[in-house]
Amino acid sequence: MNSNLLKDLKYKVFQSGNPVFFYIGINVLIFVVFALLNIPFFLSGKGGIVYDALIREYAGFPASLSKLPTRFYTIITYQFFHDGLWHILFNMLWLFWLGNIFLDFLKPRQFHFVYLAGGIAGALLYLLAYNIFPVFAEVRPAATVIGSSAAVMAVIVATATLLPDYSMRLLLFGEVKLKYLALAYIVLDLIGIASKDAGGSFAHIGGAILGFTYIKLLKGGADWSKIFKRKPKLRVVKNDSGKQPGRKQNEGVNQEEIDRILDKISKTGYDKLSKQEKETLFKASKD
Repeated sequence: MNSNLLKDLKYKVFQSGNPVFFYIGINVLIFVVFALLNIPFFLSGKGGIVYDALIREYAGFPASLSKLPTRFYTIITYQFFHDGLWHILFNMLWLFWLGNIFLDFLKPRQFHFVYLAGGIAGALLYLLAYNIFPVFAEVRPAATVIGSSAAVMAVIVATATLLPDYSMRLLLFGEVKLKYLALAYIVLDLIGIASKDAGGSFAHIGGAILGFTYIKLLKGGADWSKIFKRKPKLRVVKNDSGKQPGRKQNEGVNQEEIDRILDKISKTGYDKLSKQEKETLFKASKD
């Protein structure tokens, strides 16, 4: 039974092609491994002080510009480390809920871009804020940020921008439209700028800006995620049928048709789509 469970988890995280499972799996795996490594520090009487210092120093993204030449890689690594159980739990829950909605309408490649670029945008805004505003001058040399919150925020805001009137049921609140959910998070982060977790709030806002900008440009026909698109290998095709070689009979789904379907979903919901519209959306997501 345990063997089957491990095989199932391995398939979902690494072989299913679902980026939501992939990022949740990687984040949880890293958290569990380093939490176990922390046990010797705790038993030695030092608690988590040494552990936290090592993680933040070598995996966290620094606010100090002088550290960037030797810590440049942390703009990626900081997205996969978390400051405690509750930190990773809520991030992964929101990633699961909103990420699956995102993937119902867009491609895995686009999800990868929004997640990673959202984390990068969050780190850059954090860096900018801590080096511009005088209030952070005293803490700047030792300040770092960790967590996938900026990446998750990018996914949340991207999904809400794509489907603003899409509703999800929340405990105690009932049906809530995504646009209100995203707005609430942004307001909380703006308020959080004046708190001790200002760095995290700036990172969240950076991720939100990326998610919003990406979808707005996508609706206008510009897809930044194409940098991840694999170029097809050239093949020599023997043209016996008189058809143009290398060209499929079905050239794909028209972007205007996809935009029309997405507008319809945001106004009336997914269930109101016709069977043909659902098939069109499915084909586009696999393109």
